[in-house]
Amino acid sequence: MLVDFEKLPEDARIWIYQANRTLTDEETEAIKQKLENFLQAWTAHGSGLEAGYEIRYKRFIVIGLDQDRQAATGCSIDASVHFIQELEKEYNIDLLDKMNVSYRQGDFIAYKPLADFKKMAKQKAVSQNTIVFNNLVNNKEEYQNYWEVPARDSWHVRFMN
Repeated sequence: MLVDFEKLPEDARIWIYQANRTLTDEETEAIKQKLENFLQAWTAHGSGLEAGYEIRYKRFIVIGLDQDRQAATGCSIDASVHFIQELEKEYNIDLLDKMNVSYRQGDFIAYKPLADFKKMAKQKAVSQNTIVFNNLVNNKEEYQNYWEVPARDSWHVRFMN
């Protein structure tokens, strides 16, 4: 069952999928409709899942699930991954590659392979103050407070000397 993302509890489970490019306005609107249709029908063992979504910066798809109502199962998680794979094919975007880093350069959101980000850190092109997106957050509270943070406050700090 689709619910307003804002109404999800703080401990709602979060999945973040970062796109390798900025989505167009048209793509964003089409993906919103597809997300709403998917989440409205998303189930675990025949029970509806209470889930919501956000699309941030035309680049990040964030899905939240109220697990207090009904927890995700292996099959329901597989269904969500399959849905994301369909979006990848339809819009020619990469959403599942976790070996990439997104970070801010002023108002621009940059997207680099992890190896390039490590090189940039060694060359001091990014620093502990660089705002990064920590897509490893697990719940809504972490997402709201620890997703968009200086590298020094994220796992990215391990690449900074």
